[in-house]
Amino acid sequence: MQVGNARYLKAEDVPETIPVFPLTGALLLPGGQLPLNIFEPRYLSMFDDALAGSRLIGMVQPVFGEHRVDDPAADAPALCQVGCLGRITSFAETGDGRYITSLTGICRYRLIGEARSHKAYRTFRIAPFVADLAGHDDEQSVDREALLAAFRAYLDANKLEADWESVERASNTTLVNSMSMMSPYGPAEKQALLEAPDLRTRAETLIAITEIVLARSFGDIDTVLQ
Repeated sequence: MQVGNARYLKAEDVPETIPVFPLTGALLLPGGQLPLNIFEPRYLSMFDDALAGSRLIGMVQPVFGEHRVDDPAADAPALCQVGCLGRITSFAETGDGRYITSLTGICRYRLIGEARSHKAYRTFRIAPFVADLAGHDDEQSVDREALLAAFRAYLDANKLEADWESVERASNTTLVNSMSMMSPYGPAEKQALLEAPDLRTRAETLIAITEIVLARSFGDIDTVLQ
């Protein structure tokens, strides 16, 4: 996996311990880009340290549903076990104390345990998904026609437009991952897309979620998809 000026090809290229940024509803996938607006002091410190070091940040969602932590200011909310490691590939200061940054996804990881740290932010030991580093997604296994049909139905139902020339040029990997990251779905759906074992399953999951949302909102899904 080539990200910015760095290459991550094997597990040894990924640190054993990383800083993690818990953010509900945020989805980063390998090769994708996630823009972030950083303003909390502890996360400003996290990005300062990352920029001075490996430039790596782990995105992860706080646990949601019945086990969620309702206080967003809680020092140690429970976290989902799977997140995605990203490299800072763009960075700007706003002049009012904020950072506008972008992370490019490297690989997913599983949390192993929290590491002791004197920092204001949290760090964890991780096990990377080594298969993500190889970047050999089976693009031909994706039902591109079904994916585009679901995407078009969602746009039409919500009176939205898309740059179809760019969509048609995009590879299946770019299309599936970009649509997953940009999808307006909730934390549970985003986590399901993140944890999908392969590109085909992620595409099928995205199609299924979209069809469920359309059916709930507009009734007859067959009519919507025509």
